[in-house]
Amino acid sequence: MADLLAELFALEADFRPDRAKQLAGLELILDTPALGRLFVTRADGRVVAMANALVTVSTAEGGRVLLLEDVIVGATHRRAGLGGGGGHDPRTLLADRDNAPALGFYRRLGFTGSNMTVLRKRTVA
Repeated sequence: MADLLAELFALEADFRPDRAKQLAGLELILDTPALGRLFVTRADGRVVAMANALVTVSTAEGGRVLLLEDVIVGATHRRAGLGGGGGHDPRTLLADRDNAPALGFYRRLGFTGSNMTVLRKRTVA
């Protein structure tokens, strides 16, 4: 999964691959199931796709919702029908606005644009 995250963050403008940070984040989710779940697809015994579904509470929705991020299908397995399932009901998806193929894919899954804007504040490392 860390390799897939490195591939993903190399594509995104806001993030940079940092294996130690990615491993720490993955470990935190795996060790604390109440935070969310990591979903993977395997081919030939290797993880070739993943998604991170974080559990949060929406006062607008009146309950728990899923925040979907870190969605990636490895470059060698894209367009093979691996990314469209799961049966879960995520309400929010974070995606890089410059990744047109991914945005098209998410729209085909029923995601639409939002009037909300994501703002980030960098912490001093």
